Amino acid sequence: MADIISLLPDHVANQIAAGEVIQRPASVVKELLENAIDAQATEIKLLVNGSGKTLIQVIDNGIGMSPTDVRLAFERHATSKIKIADDLFSITSKGFRGEALASIAGIAQLEVHTRTTGEEMASTLKISGSKVTEQAVSVAPKGTSIAVKNLFYNVPARRNFLKSDKVELRHIIDEFHRVALAHPEVKFSFLQNNSELFDLPSGSHKRRIANIFGNKIEEKLIPVEEMTAVAGIEGFVVKPEFAKKSRGQQFFFVNHRFIKSPFLNHAVNAAFEGLIRDQFYPGYFIYIQIDPKSIDINIHPTKTEIKFEEEQNLYAILKSMIKHSLGMFQAAPVLDFDRDPTLDTPYDLQSKNPTSEPTIEVDSSFNPFQRQSINPPKASWESLYSGMEIPDAAVTEGNELKLGVEQAPKVFQLLRKFVVTTTRSGLLIIDQQRAHQRVLYEKFLTSLTKRNMLSQQLIFPKEIELSQQQMALFSGLEENLNAMGFVVKLSGKQLVITGVPSICNDKQMEKLFEDIFISPDDEEQVESFSQGDYMAKLLAKSLSINTNTSLFIEEQQALVDDFFACKETLTCPFNRKIFITLEKQELEKKLN
Repeated sequence: MADIISLLPDHVANQIAAGEVIQRPASVVKELLENAIDAQATEIKLLVNGSGKTLIQVIDNGIGMSPTDVRLAFERHATSKIKIADDLFSITSKGFRGEALASIAGIAQLEVHTRTTGEEMASTLKISGSKVTEQAVSVAPKGTSIAVKNLFYNVPARRNFLKSDKVELRHIIDEFHRVALAHPEVKFSFLQNNSELFDLPSGSHKRRIANIFGNKIEEKLIPVEEMTAVAGIEGFVVKPEFAKKSRGQQFFFVNHRFIKSPFLNHAVNAAFEGLIRDQFYPGYFIYIQIDPKSIDINIHPTKTEIKFEEEQNLYAILKSMIKHSLGMFQAAPVLDFDRDPTLDTPYDLQSKNPTSEPTIEVDSSFNPFQRQSINPPKASWESLYSGMEIPDAAVTEGNELKLGVEQAPKVFQLLRKFVVTTTRSGLLIIDQQRAHQRVLYEKFLTSLTKRNMLSQQLIFPKEIELSQQQMALFSGLEENLNAMGFVVKLSGKQLVITGVPSICNDKQMEKLFEDIFISPDDEEQVESFSQGDYMAKLLAKSLSINTNTSLFIEEQQALVDDFFACKETLTCPFNRKIFITLEKQELEKKLN
């Protein structure tokens, strides 16, 4: 039998490894930024074109690489981070597998310029599909510049599985946030299609958070800090009243490395138990310093999952320290043992105002068995209904029932969640929130098409501070916002709102625009619908009637009328059932 096992060529092996390490352009951004951090860079610039599909370039002022190192760096399993297997259990650097750069070189076109401090000339290396096409001497500043062009150019099947530019850019921004938050001492800048999204100066952790998420977040942060023998923990948690429905501001960092830990996340949620509503998530920025020998990070190619040696102790410490901080800053209810002197018994009044013993007066002439005659005035019961006679001519076969039912309400509210109305065959139970979402959704879609949404002017314009990311997103949202009845303009970093739709409350503005600028968690939702359609859904969800809201009878009837005037009545905009019917036969069956 002939031999059938053979060694794979390097370029094929690199493409296979890229399937695990490089899932999307954001994976390339993560590896290049972390390599720049390991190179002791103090300034890092990220340039992205075409959401990373066309160009990803990272420029740093780190220690650079020699001509030999720059060639070896793109070979498989070549790394400067570890020497022996035992080094895997005491890793302090970001990359250590030696596969990332080789994988990137296998599915893209690379151009590298690097120079160390001791050398006068720089080295230039060009690679296309794992094949070195050029290596020469050049002139470049100290540090390294790596440009990744035409990602997945030689693997078209992988390129077809990439999402839209908007989704891929969102993933790149997420990775940029994680690296920038982990290293506030490093200056970062981020340019997308020659447009600056972020310019983050070096500073403290709190300042870095404010530079990314806006200055208003500073007043929402509560510091947490605890030093123990297990680990040193510090950072910030967001006040309970500012908890969000999305998971946008939840960050764990272990030894300056972003991680995902459902176990530690449960500890934070447990600390906020009873302080936030259901389906709301607390925000936090937690930095953990722990002995590298007590953790294992070599369990996933992306290096975002960590196994802790003392997991239970870390859980208890994290939960207790957050509870303690919430209590110190009066974010959690505390027992008040202060004595109120106004409630004390005034014992000294006895000496000041002497009182006499109360006396009892008895009516000796009172006889409880004596009957008293009560003669009520006589009146005929017919007089009570005088003037209310109904002529016989008014009662006909067609309106005989109408006289008795007309005064009774046609709808009623159940459990402050459902609106119940009658049909010919039974009862119709409508979810008031989902029905209102459907009504608002179709109104906003109509306004996008006809551009006839009524707008009401605000007496006092509302100003909302936007981050760099939100300012970049605003240009694509402005047209749809104006079509839906909003009157907005951008003045510097301030979004000035002078008009809102007539169905919108000006008190909801800040929360509403906060939801608009938050990227959705569901990628498929972004892919399946247009931007206008997504905004209509978002506005309908934010402005709809909440559960546990009491409605007047007129509001209930108006909701039912508007709902049945919609084109689609079976499901809400999020494909959930709006109503159910209880037939007469079903009701009779339940009563038997």
